[in-house]
Amino acid sequence: MSQSSTNNLFSGIPREIPQEIIEVLVKTSDFHLERIVSAGQATPPGVWYDQETHEWVLLLAGAAALLFAGEDRVRTLHPGDYVLIPAHCRHRVEWTDPEQKTVWLALHFREKTEKTATTG
Repeated sequence: MSQSSTNNLFSGIPREIPQEIIEVLVKTSDFHLERIVSAGQATPPGVWYDQETHEWVLLLAGAAALLFAGEDRVRTLHPGDYVLIPAHCRHRVEWTDPEQKTVWLALHFREKTEKTATTG
């Protein structure tokens, strides 16, 4: 990365969004950061996400509801709400606001296992 760049998380969002938009903003060998834009989309019935990485999600605009396996109530998110979803924690998006764009930041990462040498 030789130069800094400036952008806006709310720019470039199309008026109509027939499918959720997932845009990778930053990617390294340790993590990747996505901007996700939804407009009424939800996880298809019977489908559960089960990811290899941890995911920290921040809702910036709109509203959404997440359901986690083993829970009977959805977790409704509003702007400023965030959740840490551990790797292999089955979850789904029950709904996103159909009246306004729902904008998320999603940080996917793995825990590093550090080996330390001992000298004696």
